[in-house]
Amino acid sequence: MTTGSNTESQGVILGSGRHRYQCIHDWLVPPAHVAFGDTHGLAQDSQGRIYVGHTVHPSSKRADSIVVFDESGNYLSSWGSRFKGGSHGLDIRKEGSEEFLYHCDIANRKVVKTKLDGTVVLELGAPEESGKYKNGEPFIPTNVAFSPFGDFYVGDGYGSNWVHQYDIKGNYVRTFGGAGTEPGKLRQPHGLWLDDRGREPLLAVADRANNRIQYFSLDGEHVKFSTEGMRMPCHFDVRDGMLLVPDLSSVVTLLDENNNVIEMLGDGHPSGLRDRPRSDFIPGKFIHPHDAIFLRNGDILVAEWVPIGRVTLLKKI
Repeated sequence: MTTGSNTESQGVILGSGRHRYQCIHDWLVPPAHVAFGDTHGLAQDSQGRIYVGHTVHPSSKRADSIVVFDESGNYLSSWGSRFKGGSHGLDIRKEGSEEFLYHCDIANRKVVKTKLDGTVVLELGAPEESGKYKNGEPFIPTNVAFSPFGDFYVGDGYGSNWVHQYDIKGNYVRTFGGAGTEPGKLRQPHGLWLDDRGREPLLAVADRANNRIQYFSLDGEHVKFSTEGMRMPCHFDVRDGMLLVPDLSSVVTLLDENNNVIEMLGDGHPSGLRDRPRSDFIPGKFIHPHDAIFLRNGDILVAEWVPIGRVTLLKKI
């Protein structure tokens, strides 16, 4: 077993009432031939396997940027050298009888769809059909979200602040957003998620540099903002009516059906520890949460933007 939980953190309990979690830092540890770089993306498939996307540390013996673990945290495999230095958003979807991973590669500036073993199915660069990149504007995709009707959305979070919609086959549909602070405009649309907790599904966008969540209809029309508890929201997950928000400003936030704050977990703001050695990390405190997912048993997994990588398990009590 390759898990390496930090014994100092195992006694730290985060949250309160019905939302209490045992904090286990470094629950997922890569094998000797792979060294985590910035841990960016997380996904879990229907069999319980957990996928971690990271940038690869310079000391790593292999350039495998996707590391796969079983549901108990045991190492299974690693692959994805093509994403070295660029592995960022990582999301999974079942399409028919098969599951696929959608990777946002910020180094090669592409969205890449693969099978669960890394076999490439589809690659998308800047959509020429949008007319937004004719003058050399950058396209640097950060995350993907999926419509219940088969379409998917790509956030150009580090490029030109657009959101692009495609059908299930990767055909271009439309573009919306663009840089700004007013309704419908975005600054760093970093993460996206299909929020189906209301009467109709909406696209939630982590409008990170605007310090808010912005909601759009599925055809790209602005609907509303949500700002309570938001600092620099990165991405989302939903379970049992709760919205899970990893926030780059050192906290993981749980929101109820009305986006009221339930808990702010592991608040380490401000930490200033991103480039510090692991011995300086504070048990029970986050540095820069970048992605977080609900595991299928209700636990939470958190990946942080730190150069030596860290994946923390929040075990439901």
